[in-house]
Amino acid sequence: MSIITVPESHPQPLGAGTGVTGYSAGALRRLGEAGSRGLTRRGLQVVLGVFWILDGLLQLQPYMLSRRFATQILAPSAQGQPGWVAWPVLHSAHLVGSHPVPLDLLFAAAQLALGIGLLVRRTARLALAASVAWAAGVWFVGEGLGGIAGGTASFLTGAPGAALLYGLLAVAAFPRTAESAPGGTVEVRALPNPIGDGQPAADWFPAVWAALWVALGLSALLPANRSASVVAAQLRDIGQGVPAWLGRVDQGAASLVGHGGAASVVLLAGVPVIIGLCGLAPGGWRRAAAVAGIVTALVVWVVGQSFGQLASSSATDPNTGPLLVVAAFVLIGTVRQARDGSTSTVVA
Repeated sequence: MSIITVPESHPQPLGAGTGVTGYSAGALRRLGEAGSRGLTRRGLQVVLGVFWILDGLLQLQPYMLSRRFATQILAPSAQGQPGWVAWPVLHSAHLVGSHPVPLDLLFAAAQLALGIGLLVRRTARLALAASVAWAAGVWFVGEGLGGIAGGTASFLTGAPGAALLYGLLAVAAFPRTAESAPGGTVEVRALPNPIGDGQPAADWFPAVWAALWVALGLSALLPANRSASVVAAQLRDIGQGVPAWLGRVDQGAASLVGHGGAASVVLLAGVPVIIGLCGLAPGGWRRAAAVAGIVTALVVWVVGQSFGQLASSSATDPNTGPLLVVAAFVLIGTVRQARDGSTSTVVA
C-alpha cells in the first residue's frame, strides 16, 4: 500500500481501471506537478540512458579498437597511484592490450545495452542496478578512482571521474516508494512496476551534492594542484592537441591563473566549496547553488576539459562537466519539493 499525503479534504474516487485505488485525482495531480518541477527520476533515467549510448558509440571508434586504448588511456590511470589501485589498473590494461578488439566490442555492447535498458521502461530498474555496478568497475579500473587515492585529482581535468557521477546519478534515479510531507492523508495502491514517473528528486541528494562539490574544492589544495604555476601549466598542456580556437581559450585561462597567483588557487578551492555548502540550504540558496554549479561546470568543461575532447577520436565519455550539469537539475528538483507547501508523501 502507498500513502500519499496532501492537503485534500474531500478525496474523490478514481475511475475503475486506473490501477489506483483510493482516491483523489487532485492528490495525484499534485504529485505529478511536484515531479514536473524538477528532473524526475524517470527523466534522469532517460538522460543517463542517452549518456550511456553516447559512451558506447565512442567506444566503437577505431582508436579504441587498437592497443592504444590500453596503453594511452587505461595504463596512464595507474600513474602516481598506490599499489592497490595501480596493480588492477595495469593488469586490466595488459589484458585489454592483448585482446583489444573483442574486449572493446564487449565494452561498447555493455554500455549500449545499459543505455537502451534505461530508455525502455520495462528494463529501467534492472539497467539502473547494472549501471551502478558497471560504473563502479570503470571508476576503479578504467579511471583509477579519478586520481583521488594518488592525490593527483583535479577538478579542471575531470575529478572525481565521470564513472563515479554515473553511479551516483543512477542511485538517485532509482524509483522510490515513499516520500514525506505535511498535509492530510489519502491512500493509493502502487502502480505495477513503478519506474519513477513523476517522482521528484531524492531528498538525500543535497548531501551528495555538498560532499561532491566540497571535495572538488579541496582537490585544488592537493600538493599537485595548489601552485598557480602548476595549474597554469596544466591548462597549457590541455591547450595542446585541441582546435586552435579552443587552445587559445586554454592559453588565456592559463595566463589568468598564472597572474592571479595564490588568489587563483583560493578561488578554485573556494567557489566549489561554497557551491556545495549552499546546496544544503533551503529554498533560493539551493537553487542559486544549482545555477552556480551549472555555470562553473560548463566553464570547466570548456576550459579544462575541452568539451570532453569528444572530437579527438580517443574520448571515452563527455567527462564530468555535463554530468555535473545534470546533477544540478536533480538538485533543483529538491528545491521545488521543499518549497511546495502541498508536497505529497508517498510511502510504499
